[in-house]
Amino acid sequence: MFHPDHFVKKSGNKAAMNKFFFLPCIFTVFFVWFALAGASALTPEEVLVVANMNAAKSKGLAAYYMKKRQIPPENLVLLFMTDKEQCSREEYEQKVVPPVRRALAANPDLRAIVTIFGVPLKIASPGHSQEEQAQLDRMTLEKEQLKDQLSAAETKNSDPDFIQQKKQQLSKLEQKITRHIRQLDKGASLDSELMLVKKEDYPLNMWVPNPYYLGFADRNKMSIKKEDVIMVSRLDAADDTIVRRIIDDSMEAEILGLKGSAYFDARWKHPGDKKKTGYGLYDGSIHRAAEKVSQKTPMTVVVNDESALFQKGDSPDTALYCGWYSLARYVDAFVWQKGSVGFHIASSECATLKNENSQVWCKKMLDNGIAATIGPVGEPYVQAFPLPEIFFDFLVEGYLRLAESYLVSLPYLSWKMVLVGDPLYRVNIQ
Repeated sequence: MFHPDHFVKKSGNKAAMNKFFFLPCIFTVFFVWFALAGASALTPEEVLVVANMNAAKSKGLAAYYMKKRQIPPENLVLLFMTDKEQCSREEYEQKVVPPVRRALAANPDLRAIVTIFGVPLKIASPGHSQEEQAQLDRMTLEKEQLKDQLSAAETKNSDPDFIQQKKQQLSKLEQKITRHIRQLDKGASLDSELMLVKKEDYPLNMWVPNPYYLGFADRNKMSIKKEDVIMVSRLDAADDTIVRRIIDDSMEAEILGLKGSAYFDARWKHPGDKKKTGYGLYDGSIHRAAEKVSQKTPMTVVVNDESALFQKGDSPDTALYCGWYSLARYVDAFVWQKGSVGFHIASSECATLKNENSQVWCKKMLDNGIAATIGPVGEPYVQAFPLPEIFFDFLVEGYLRLAESYLVSLPYLSWKMVLVGDPLYRVNIQ
């Protein structure tokens, strides 16, 4: 049911909405697919818990979570690896992949993995192959030669057209080198890589399209199939007390209901039905996410479409949040309610959950009371973020669990994104 009296602008004026712009029939299409797949909402028996024996508190937190959620004791994998936030590609492949694959092979019913405090957050790039480095070296040499030619031409006061031609060639080559370096990015979040742990071989450069993402029209034509993918989230934060609080708050909110308001922080006015890409697409999606929450819940929904972000005191009862763009500068505008869920669209906002001096949004939101959040460990590019309108639509519907809402809204795997929160958390808005 749509509740127009609960939809307000930041200024406080009530605003009725006469028209909505959603992804066509996405809700119906998904549930037809879901039913045909014979699937049901994620259950505790389908969750594999992964902890790190070399990290203090990790095994204990795993036991705490498993007891709370009644996850079978055999659904536990104990790793022996670094307790740092970053591991090498070699360590991931040697110390994470084999035991997790064995556990999945032993129990084909497992549908999700939760990594526990102490399991590394990200995987370092293994570096360039010989072929990749040789190509980069060739382009770099060509660039230096062009720069020398341009410098000589300018010194000799050569024909202006010739100089301009060389400048254009140099500019195009520099852009080509930038694109090449970007495509060589093999760093990833450990959790995003783990979503493809069942797959033997796939490219590490940049991302792999997610066949579950509802924004892709050609999901059935992808090289990665649905059976290759497993859901992954993590229970992690600056310390173990916060992790326990995340678990407890999520379960309490399921029983008593998620209370509070939804805050959506766009930068521009609602785009209407105009087609957008990049930042415009995601800004419009924030608006549409707000509309969906207003449609499906009795929550007060506050939309800020001004240039300034929400500031301290603006969001005193935050249950849901999505906004952008304050890079590594958390704005303390929120009083997070028990079971609150939200994310901030900006680069590297989950680069650390432990550095006490960091102001990245994921860490600070968890420090200050949120129960679940999403963010990248590095530069993801905006199109890699979960699409807000899909994520919040299924989240507030209350049928899917947190990890499932994330799965269908996430464009890419083997990339930068991390979901922090209880994968079994089911949002209950009364």
